[in-house]
Amino acid sequence: MKISYVIGIGLTAIVLMAAILNITSTDNSDNEIRVAFFPSISHAVPIVGIENNIFQENLTEQKIIEVKIFDSGPQVIESLFAKSIDLAYVGPGPIINGFLKSNGQDLKILAGAANGGASFIIQKDSGLDSIENFQGKRIASPQISNTQDVSLRHYLSTHGLEPVEKGGTVFVINISNPDIYTLFAKGDIDGAWVPEPWATILVEELGGVRLFNESQFWPEKQFSSVLLIGRTNFIEQNPETVEKWILSNQKTAEWINSNPDKTKMIYNEFMQDYMGKTFSKKIVDESFSNLEITSDPIKNSVLTFAERADSLGYLGRSGYNLDGLFYNENISQNSVGVEQNG
Repeated sequence: MKISYVIGIGLTAIVLMAAILNITSTDNSDNEIRVAFFPSISHAVPIVGIENNIFQENLTEQKIIEVKIFDSGPQVIESLFAKSIDLAYVGPGPIINGFLKSNGQDLKILAGAANGGASFIIQKDSGLDSIENFQGKRIASPQISNTQDVSLRHYLSTHGLEPVEKGGTVFVINISNPDIYTLFAKGDIDGAWVPEPWATILVEELGGVRLFNESQFWPEKQFSSVLLIGRTNFIEQNPETVEKWILSNQKTAEWINSNPDKTKMIYNEFMQDYMGKTFSKKIVDESFSNLEITSDPIKNSVLTFAERADSLGYLGRSGYNLDGLFYNENISQNSVGVEQNG
């Protein structure tokens, strides 16, 4: 199966232009599954699964898979709310915000897709290799409240630092990954907390230094960075289709882990066909080495992530409840991060 959406590119980095914000307020037809994901290495499961027809072959009924490409988790959630997508691959930050915004009604986590794959990249002469030098520095992450933004701000908080807007001394700049690339190249930012392949691109193309991989701060170096979610109404109306998609998601993750070289080739072919650009073998190899493809949602990491987002004030002032976030599973009220009082 081929993806029918083309996204513009820049000369030296992918510039994701006017992606797929064709938002409507109508449900899909009975024979259509609308799936959203990003054109990034950490989204290898949907890319490989669709390009290899793994999802299509496991849907016994006649279903048309319509793909929508995004570069922003919050945009994915808004499209899900607008009923213009049914399934999506996105990070835990936007998922948790979306779940709470809809009072736990509009989405559920179905499975995992990737573990890790985010790093803190700094300029060689930035001085950010020492926490004492963070004052006055400009550090970028993608959109505010997204997964990398929460991780960056949590890291600052654990070291007694605050962003300027909260009376601190560190400038946190929330801009798109392509814009991070541009500012890093111009020397206008001192560091960036970004996902793959952007982290490796900053290192290989712009001489950045990977200060650390975020995984080192998580128990057993495990944290869910990409999750498969479904729109609740779609799940309830199509339970068999959803179960088959979950199974195909698992089969694809297993295939990727058994065929790393073929996976990298498929990914670069996807980038060439739909983005008009490929990455060097070194960038692809290094990017894949910094993440793990898995269908395990690593639930404890999602709950911990919610705790961190709440401590930053992202989840409101009256506490939060994640009961029902995971598909077909009741989360104990006593679980870490399920219910907090702000």
